[in-house]
Amino acid sequence: MSNWQNFCSLWERVRYGLIFLTALWFSLGIPGCSFLPPNSQTSSLPVQTQSGSSTPQRFDGITINFASQADLSPTGIEPHISKFEAQTGAKVNLTRVSNRDVYKTLWKDWSSGASKYDAATLISQWMADFAKAGYLEDLTQRVQTDTALQWQDVAPFFQKFNATYQGRIYAMPLDGDFHMAYFRQDLLEQAKLEPPATWEEYLAIAKRFHGKDLNGDGQPDYGSCIDRTWDRQNAASFFWSIVSPFVQSQGTTQGTFFDLETMKPLVNNQAFARALDIFKQERDYGSPKVTTPRNLAKELFIRGRCALSVYWGDIGTMAISPAISKVIDKVGATITPGTTQILDRKTGKLVTCDKFTCPYSIQGVNHAPYAASGGWVGLVNAKANSKVKDAAYSFLSFISQPAQSNIDVTIGETGFNPYRISQFNNQEAWIKAGMTSGAADKYLGGISVSLNNPNMVLDLRIPQNYRYQIEVLGSVVIDFLTDKITREEAMQRIEKGWEQITNEVGRESQRAAYRASLGLTP
Repeated sequence: MSNWQNFCSLWERVRYGLIFLTALWFSLGIPGCSFLPPNSQTSSLPVQTQSGSSTPQRFDGITINFASQADLSPTGIEPHISKFEAQTGAKVNLTRVSNRDVYKTLWKDWSSGASKYDAATLISQWMADFAKAGYLEDLTQRVQTDTALQWQDVAPFFQKFNATYQGRIYAMPLDGDFHMAYFRQDLLEQAKLEPPATWEEYLAIAKRFHGKDLNGDGQPDYGSCIDRTWDRQNAASFFWSIVSPFVQSQGTTQGTFFDLETMKPLVNNQAFARALDIFKQERDYGSPKVTTPRNLAKELFIRGRCALSVYWGDIGTMAISPAISKVIDKVGATITPGTTQILDRKTGKLVTCDKFTCPYSIQGVNHAPYAASGGWVGLVNAKANSKVKDAAYSFLSFISQPAQSNIDVTIGETGFNPYRISQFNNQEAWIKAGMTSGAADKYLGGISVSLNNPNMVLDLRIPQNYRYQIEVLGSVVIDFLTDKITREEAMQRIEKGWEQITNEVGRESQRAAYRASLGLTP
């Protein structure tokens, strides 16, 4: 290794150390400093015009037909419609689409000759299919001239991952998603236990508390609550948070899904086998049935019935709701568990982490927080009438602007989690929502530790990712957890299914798309 490479390696470790210590400072509840002027993000802002003017643009007589995931609509979208309509004269017709059908519904509509939806919300990772097909309006110029949007306040990760495809902005960030680990701080303190750093520690803590009464209602509760098989999307998503630290250790550009040179799936090896074993063992410390209703794990945790959970940011905000929460000021948040072993991609075997195999490890543990789905974004149909597109963009901008979004992310029912710098630096909205200053520091600190990690795992963003992750991976994981297939059969089925899709779409084009999604050259 050259002197320059040695210097770069040293600098990366120093830089990461500073980032981690800063995030740890907040996660421990130590008061931090705001890096924005006081109240800089709390003033009311007008709807933005395309030209960047502060005068609300009128869209009298314009109707926007808008499709949104059912869970987001009642609290994340609908509350903003009347105010937007009053300020602009536009009319927003909202259609709720079931959670599991949103991708297929929008694809069918926008690929048809006469689509009925002018704009929609979608998970950001699915944007690749729609952008490549030419269905999405390029929003780059609008965003760059939209001063009310305060684009530079959007955290760089969400600018680059949620909003951008091949260097152009096609999506409006509304949400910031990645998985975090949650724990009952009161229970761990009473037992003199530290939050789990590895998946082995996670399972040990889950085993210790499983079957005990954790909320004082006289009923036995659960060691771990993770949504597994309410549908294929969650089964795949939460499983990949277990896979990630076993497969990626060299930074975000290494990726977790495929070999960077051959596009061979990284799914038939010791690391993947170990992750499958962990997921099945976690099942034994969870709710009685493997197949659970949607969001049951989150609701169980909030009702005080779980010692541990892995979820998006929703738990942190819903845990402060007096109407539903039994764990107010009892919740801690941290980076998802890691591992002390990493996959040797040449041999398919697990090897022990050291300073070379796991350069970003923390006390010997390799963490790889998973940006599961990336977050909900707003999209505009490229085929829509030009005036309708302008109105649709303004509606999405209105929702994303700090005056609206800085409040939305503090309300657990919206499904929106923090994605703006001001949402991390300014506690005012969080305290107004019901968090104590200490609770806000712990919650936002837990997010920061993940968001600033140089080994963050990006979700799959290549054509047909829905088929790879939902139709193949999700289905197989469900069959494995319900004991329909063996571990070896699961790995073989995923490998075969992914290879079939890659060959069908084109191996070289998929390889180029995969590398580009990680920020690498073709």
